[in-house]
Amino acid sequence: MVSVWTSLASGTEQTWRLKRGLRAMLGGEHVGAGVAARAGLAQDQDDERSTGNRVRGPRKHLKRLAAPSSWMLDKLSGTYAPRPAPGPHKLRESLPLVILLRNRLKYALTGREVTAITAQRLIKVDNKVRTEPTYPTGFMDVVSIEKSGEHFRILYDVKGRFIVHRITAEEAQFKLLKVKKVQLGARGVPHVVTHDGRTLRYPDPLVRVNDSIKYDLDAQKMVDFIKFDTGVNVMVTGGRNQGRVGVVSGRERHPGGFDSPTRFSSFATSSTTVLPTSATLSLPNFGLAQIVHVTDVLNRSFSTRLSNVFVIGDGSKPAVSLPKGGGVQLTIAEERDQRRRQKEAASA
Repeated sequence: MVSVWTSLASGTEQTWRLKRGLRAMLGGEHVGAGVAARAGLAQDQDDERSTGNRVRGPRKHLKRLAAPSSWMLDKLSGTYAPRPAPGPHKLRESLPLVILLRNRLKYALTGREVTAITAQRLIKVDNKVRTEPTYPTGFMDVVSIEKSGEHFRILYDVKGRFIVHRITAEEAQFKLLKVKKVQLGARGVPHVVTHDGRTLRYPDPLVRVNDSIKYDLDAQKMVDFIKFDTGVNVMVTGGRNQGRVGVVSGRERHPGGFDSPTRFSSFATSSTTVLPTSATLSLPNFGLAQIVHVTDVLNRSFSTRLSNVFVIGDGSKPAVSLPKGGGVQLTIAEERDQRRRQKEAASA
């Protein structure tokens, strides 16, 4: 037996695979010797097909405990949660249709019933029929159910959770889009890229990054836009203040901060940007972090990153209806007093 191992020790890769099978036979494995040998060869072939011992392709499952807390799923109703399909919103910034119809609107009891509903082409997202049960809806999306005449807008509450806000048919004809990029495409065609993955060609020349566009879902075109500036109504879409609504009271610029690097030419001509004296054209990726200060209707101030701010109104009033509470965050004591008043009113 020693001679067998000696002859195999200096063999090629194929003999190394056979050695694994022989070791399984001689080691008293519970599985059969031939099965162990074939299992060793199959595993080696799988390792060869994979790159760096990684799995092949994108992940297709999502554990329930790893699901975003904004979905408000319980822990004991299964091992897995619906994984959103690839779409216009990121996984952790989206709400799948199956969660919306089954857990929020209670139109279905099981995932199979959701599949039956979507297969009948009854659900529209942004005025387009969606039949994928795990299609990702996101912030400002309009979900319409024509058979029942209901329309909903996906927003956040002050605790950072997705809320399905019921709206009228008139309001369901448009949505607000945040501008993420403004650039020139092929053949010098100007276009903007919005937060939900849309590319709008030939926008208004005054549109800039962080502005909001009022988009007509029927005509599929931009009808108006709101400039990001001091005094506009905003909703926070990320961070600890997610879901809060207020008015922009100020903005700070901190060179070399955490935001993604900005091209020097994009802010070199801005009269409101203060640059250090050492800044020259030799700094092509000069970082510029911006902090936005917001004040709500209760005159409470808070601040967040510029990337977390979404313009929803020109300052007079929001362009979209807001959920219950108006985006005002209450303290624990205020929430307790509010519940007491509601309980007393109900018992009276």
